[in-house]
Amino acid sequence: MKLFNLGSKDIGIDLGTANVLVLLKGKGIILNEPSVVALDMKTKKILATGNEAKEMLGRTPEQIKAVKPLKDGVIADFTATQLLLKNIIYKICQRYNIGRPRVVVGVPSGITEVEERAVEESILQAGAKEVYLIEEPMAAAIGANMDIAEPSGNIIVDIGGGTTEVAVISLGGIVVSNSIRIAGDELDEDIVNYIKREKNLAIGTTTAEQIKKEIGGAMPLATPSSMEIRGRDLSSGLPETITITSSEVEVAMKESIEKIIEVIKQTLEKTPPELASDIMEKGIVLAGGGALIKNIDKLISMVTEMPVYIADNPLDCVVKGTGKTLEDLERLKAVLINSRKRK
Repeated sequence: MKLFNLGSKDIGIDLGTANVLVLLKGKGIILNEPSVVALDMKTKKILATGNEAKEMLGRTPEQIKAVKPLKDGVIADFTATQLLLKNIIYKICQRYNIGRPRVVVGVPSGITEVEERAVEESILQAGAKEVYLIEEPMAAAIGANMDIAEPSGNIIVDIGGGTTEVAVISLGGIVVSNSIRIAGDELDEDIVNYIKREKNLAIGTTTAEQIKKEIGGAMPLATPSSMEIRGRDLSSGLPETITITSSEVEVAMKESIEKIIEVIKQTLEKTPPELASDIMEKGIVLAGGGALIKNIDKLISMVTEMPVYIADNPLDCVVKGTGKTLEDLERLKAVLINSRKRK
C-alpha cells in the first residue's frame, strides 16, 4: 500500500495565458514555463513546449508552428492546449514517479461550461485520476494568504497575461467579480504598436515584454530610464537600433492601464456596503505578473483612495492557491467550481 501512495501525488496547475506553473504537493513549484507549444504541422507532433518553444515564436520555418494555445485567459487552440497539458503531466509523472494524480487547475472566472469541460477532458486524457477547477482570483486569494473563509470582505486583483480579474471574496465565496481581457499581453501589444506608429520600427512581442519589465511604469519613474532596442525599420526594411524612454513606454501602456483601473472601480461600486468598509480598511491586494509593473500599486491607490498591497511573489499566487486547496481539499471543496470524479 505504501508503494502505491508514493506513486500517486497531487498536482496543482495554473494554466495561464503567459505561463503554465505546476506545483507538486509536498514539493512546491516544480515547473514554470511559457504557455507555448511548437508543433510539426505535417505530423501534428509536439516538437517543444515552454521556454524552448517560446524561443521559436516568430522564427519558425513553414512546417513548424509555434503557438500560444491560450488567448485572453481562455483556450484558443484546443488541440494545442491538450497536447501541452498531456506533455506537462506526462513529463512530471515520469520525473517524479507519480501514478494517476489528482489535479486542481486554476481557470479564469469568466470561463464557460464548454471551456470548463475542455480543460477537464484534456487533463483526464493526460492521465489524471480526478480534476477539480478553481477560479483564478479565488486561487490567487488563497495563495496570497488571505483568509477567504472569514465573514469579511477581501478584494484581489489578479493581473495575468491574458486577463485581469477582480474579485471580492467573503465567507469562502466570490461575492462580486469582474474580468477584462486586458492584461500583460495587451500591454506588450500596446508597446509594439506605439513603436511602430511613433518610431516606424517593427519589433516582436518578446522585445516588447522585455521593455515593459525593464522600464515600463504606470506613473513616471523616480529616475527616468531608457533602453536600446533593435527592430526592423519599416521604411528601409533593414535592422535598426533605437533608444526608447520610460516616459514613452508609460504613454504606450496608459490606455490599457486606465481600463484595468476602471474595472477595479466598477467592482468596488457593486460591492455591498458592509464588505466595502472592510475593504477600505484592509486595502486591495494585487497578484499576477502585472502587479510587478512599476508604480501600478501607487496609481491604483491614488485613483481608488485605498491602500494597495502587492502579494508576496505575485506570479506564484494562483499556483500556490491550488496547492493549498489540495492540502485541504475537504474543507475547501466549496470553492471548487466542479467536484466531478472520474471513477
